[in-house]
Amino acid sequence: MKYQTAADAGYISCHACGHVQPHVRTHGHARCARCGSPVHERSPDSIMRTWALLIAAALLYIPANLLPVMHTASLVGNEDDTIMSGVVYFWTSGDWPLAVIVFIASILVPMLKLSVLALLAFTAQRGSTWRPVERTKLYRLVEFIGRWSMLDVFVVTLTVALVRFQSLAVITAGPGAIAFGSVVILTMIASMQFDPRLIWDPVDEDKHKPAQRSQDQPHE
Repeated sequence: MKYQTAADAGYISCHACGHVQPHVRTHGHARCARCGSPVHERSPDSIMRTWALLIAAALLYIPANLLPVMHTASLVGNEDDTIMSGVVYFWTSGDWPLAVIVFIASILVPMLKLSVLALLAFTAQRGSTWRPVERTKLYRLVEFIGRWSMLDVFVVTLTVALVRFQSLAVITAGPGAIAFGSVVILTMIASMQFDPRLIWDPVDEDKHKPAQRSQDQPHE
């Protein structure tokens, strides 16, 4: 099936307001005719920014799970709890549905978002034509999960409120909670910085190559 992209037809869309307009190439940045924002064919330095945010999130993911997310001070003594210790506590105390929710939202989902975004950035950087439809669906899934990313922080807050709560106790957030919140924010920004059109650029180039070869061949 033969098709033509907007870039092939000489059009470009604004990232701010979505206005589609003719692409006027100038020495400086082209401006949107509607809102005046700079327009680009592709988001500048999209892969570089995505990698920088992903590396920062991956580094913070380690202390987010190892450092305590809460510190409990009571008459009995002081106690620190991590996300995993909260999962273990809920599981051993019989609240296994809550343990599953905390594990999925606070450990599994951030790890999957990091893995999927790393896969998308790596394949786009290599100019891969491998399964573009499936990779686009993965990006849409990450974008959908990103809308609910703050649920992970809410689950950590719920863990702080429920894990071994004692009367006359003072509970404060630990450094693990700060690291975890940073991971959530960084992965959200990383998914926003990645330009999904980079997935399809190598596919379009491969489809245009046969036509160019046939045009370059001399006629007998």
